[in-house]
Amino acid sequence: MTAESAARPQADQGREARRQAGRGTGTAPGRVARRTVPRLMNATVIAVQAMVSGVNLAIPQLSGSGLHPSATQLVWIVDVYLLVFAGLLIPAGALGDRLGRKPVLLGGLAVFGLGCLGCALSPNVTALLISRAVAGLGAALVMPATLALSLAVTPPPERGKAVGAWSGATGLGGMLGNLLAGTALQFFSWPAFFALFVPAAALLAVLAARWAPDSEPHRVRADVPGTLLLVATLTALLFGLIEGRELGWTSGPVLAAFAAAAVIGTLFAAHSLRSDHPLVDLRLLRTPAVGSGTLGVAGAFLGMFSLFFLNAQYLHYAKGFSAVETGLAILPQGLCMKLVSPRAARLAARWGTRRVVAAGMTLIVAGLVLLSLATSATPYWSYAIDLLVMATGMGLATPPLSSGIVAALPKSQSGLGSALNSTAREIGSAVGIAVVATVVTSHFLAHLPPAVAGSAHSASDAMTAADHLGTAQHTAAVHAFTDAMAQGYRVIAALVAVTALAVLLWQGRAQRTATGTRQAAS
Repeated sequence: MTAESAARPQADQGREARRQAGRGTGTAPGRVARRTVPRLMNATVIAVQAMVSGVNLAIPQLSGSGLHPSATQLVWIVDVYLLVFAGLLIPAGALGDRLGRKPVLLGGLAVFGLGCLGCALSPNVTALLISRAVAGLGAALVMPATLALSLAVTPPPERGKAVGAWSGATGLGGMLGNLLAGTALQFFSWPAFFALFVPAAALLAVLAARWAPDSEPHRVRADVPGTLLLVATLTALLFGLIEGRELGWTSGPVLAAFAAAAVIGTLFAAHSLRSDHPLVDLRLLRTPAVGSGTLGVAGAFLGMFSLFFLNAQYLHYAKGFSAVETGLAILPQGLCMKLVSPRAARLAARWGTRRVVAAGMTLIVAGLVLLSLATSATPYWSYAIDLLVMATGMGLATPPLSSGIVAALPKSQSGLGSALNSTAREIGSAVGIAVVATVVTSHFLAHLPPAVAGSAHSASDAMTAADHLGTAQHTAAVHAFTDAMAQGYRVIAALVAVTALAVLLWQGRAQRTATGTRQAAS
């Protein structure tokens, strides 16, 4: 045997050792994988969440584009992505648990990228709506897999930190969406915003194929009736929440949607409690960590997306910021969340989950109250402090709540746990936008100057009309808007406070029960 041939097995062994150290084996992720996979999954979360918020800034350009969408079509261009995204999250999470999270993630990124490409190339409104729905389907497949794959490579002592980083990425994605949209719209046109996500999805898919770990499929029987009933329930509920602010809460279609959600939801609950292999075992919601966590996450994002809905309008109409300036102005909030969220787990371990959640929810409510005091004369630095207060609260509250949900479920259902987290976020977001939009719009239109009110059906209509009528009318319209914004923030602050109280009472009762059980056992 030559020296060269003798050295070849040793070289092969060295390469294999380096491969295992980097990517890990099926049972022990390598050092590089433990760092790379969570960062990659968080980047994926940022991409799908950016699509939720960024499209709002494109509405003025879309409205004046060659597509000529009606007012109702504009609403659905924004909302159909969220409707499909939120409605399919739980079935998509269960699909990842059954088939393997990596293939579902890769398939989801491919569908998301194709949907975004379709949006950028849409020749008419119908094509744009279909493409937005396709992108929402891709996002639903992607989102549950991200947290499950992050936790798969994270050692148990560090999983709370990983959940915190993932939670921070969801908030940062919403804010980066505004920045990306503002930049694209400032220098290009609305198709450029959608086109940005096509290479991003392709790059993320290539990196995920290289680094994401393979997970063992769990071959359980699919709950097809439960899936159909849950999707129908969430679709009807979200339709009612989305259309309520446009059609009116007492309109026939909205009342019919809520009635359908109640009836189909009851059928889903009855089916789940009888089924041997339910899509979601509703008895899990009795578990304090799952039930209070789901409620708390929904409450926190109810507050956060109320801010997303009003922030761009306030900075544009009251402060005169451009689209890019608006995106940059909210970016410190996202960076703050990204900084605080990974540290929430360590604080929860030191002080207790309930105390950290209480501090976080209190700061969210305080931030909403402070934001309600903002007027056109408020300096940006003061407004930024209000944003940071709220961001700190989100960064403290949501990671322990999300960790509790995931930790309470078996490892084989980590995709479902991630989906429950995400569904709670999206429903909370939809409720927050529905409530704050209704309060602000009704108060705003009722207090506009008569010369402006006659032709206004929205803030955009009112500000456009006021600009044509002179400085005095514009000033009066801005004052009416900031007053309406204050009312909206206060209503949302009250709702978040009530939700927080329910979560803390639930957690407190669970702690007392656990303490009594331990004392009885000893």
